[in-house]
Amino acid sequence: MGSPTPHEVSDELRRVVERWHQLPLDHALSRMPSVRALVQTLADRVAGSRGVDAQPVPELGPAVVMDQLAVMVLDLFRAEPDADPSDVADELAGIRRCL
Repeated sequence: MGSPTPHEVSDELRRVVERWHQLPLDHALSRMPSVRALVQTLADRVAGSRGVDAQPVPELGPAVVMDQLAVMVLDLFRAEPDADPSDVADELAGIRRCL
């Protein structure tokens, strides 16, 4: 069984992760709040879809935040198979542009 994440979202996520890994540490640290906000938004959305209370995503630093983002994107499309991929891809593209 393949990934539930649509290709356009997977492609944009890959671009974000690649860009993130090119950033100097100080630049990555300055962009952490915007990335973490998206991770938390996705986590809250997944929690709502599952009918559970939203919980804060732990802050584990710049080395881990892209993994957290990837997991939340995957979880979103597992929890909401009918989620609009263009909305998620646009959110990811916005993050990439601010990097």
